Amino acid sequence: MKNVFDVLKERGFIKQTVYEEELYDLLGKESVPFYIGFDPTADSLHIGHYIPIMAMAWMQRYGHKPVALIGGGTAMIGDPSGRSDMRSMMTKETIAHNCDCFRKQMSRFIRFEGENAAIMANNGDWILDLNYVDFLRDIGVHFSVNRMLTAECFKSRMEKGLSFLEFNYMLMQGYDFLKLYQDHGVVLELGGDDQWSNMIAGVNLIRKKEEKPAYAMTFTLLLTSEGKKMGKTAKGALWLDENKTTPYEFYQYFRNVEDVKVEECMRLLTFMDMDEIKELTKYNDERMNLAKERLAFEVTKLVHGEEKAIEAQKQAKAAFGGGSQEDMPTAEIDSSIVLVADLLVSVGQAKSKGEAKRLIEGGGVSIDQEKITNPFGEIPAKSLQNKEFILHKGKKVHIKISVK
Repeated sequence: MKNVFDVLKERGFIKQTVYEEELYDLLGKESVPFYIGFDPTADSLHIGHYIPIMAMAWMQRYGHKPVALIGGGTAMIGDPSGRSDMRSMMTKETIAHNCDCFRKQMSRFIRFEGENAAIMANNGDWILDLNYVDFLRDIGVHFSVNRMLTAECFKSRMEKGLSFLEFNYMLMQGYDFLKLYQDHGVVLELGGDDQWSNMIAGVNLIRKKEEKPAYAMTFTLLLTSEGKKMGKTAKGALWLDENKTTPYEFYQYFRNVEDVKVEECMRLLTFMDMDEIKELTKYNDERMNLAKERLAFEVTKLVHGEEKAIEAQKQAKAAFGGGSQEDMPTAEIDSSIVLVADLLVSVGQAKSKGEAKRLIEGGGVSIDQEKITNPFGEIPAKSLQNKEFILHKGKKVHIKISVK
């Protein structure tokens, strides 16, 4: 069987590794227990988790054992990586609920039963009952403060202030790796490239304390051509929970990605064969639209199931021509809503009335065939009387509105 390292490299996952030759040899010889950490700060995973989950799925397909580590303990502190402020702390009950939601979503990608079944662990099981003095004597002694201060996750916070609470985070994550090594034989940590410093801390801790090999591998982040993280929508994050981001919105996001990012998204976010990906994305003309439709369908199918993906595809075709208007995405409003700005907020197409008014002033809003130009304008009387009309926002959003 092909070495999973080659698969991940060919598809563009791998950003950094440590002890690469040793790791490559190990992955080709035996089943390797590995883990990825997930911060349970919400009750749904989002697109930022997608690449690590896909990597986890590929690893399991090639015979390796996944451990999904939920940061129930470290969430009580907060990871300073990529932050300019301190994260809010969470209750144990909220964390437990979020963990349950994560498992359900991950089950679409990885198996929790059968051969090489994935397991979920919660670092709250060992972190929350730690004796601090014992922890410092046993674990803290292996960490150099000078080296920690050179880590990007800390350097970026030094100007605004880094709390001592957060400064402990690297020790905690390193300790997680050690505990998973001791309890489950985990020798490899995978994660986003913004976690490199924390991951190396765990590798070094095992090698120093246990005098055994340990490894880390980071993955590329999904970025736009401008270098910004992908996954931001008008409503905020692109969630895997359909109650936060509908299957239609999810489908549309990937249907509208930049042409230059389609191949990368297919490699990283689907299980499509590489030859098929290259064939679909070799064009620089309107034929890329077919590739985008395929990308959107495959990603939506993985996250929400084939039935929801087919429905989202029908809705998209209805909204943009080529399909039945009956399949168009719908929303319902109360008859008390008469201002177009209120309508935009009500159906989630603007975060506030101020944003809605700016959209209208910019000429991006129409109702049926009538362009709305007055930021204080009302929904056309004829549309309200019909109890049904089409709201258009820009070129990409078309929603059938029903008035109750």
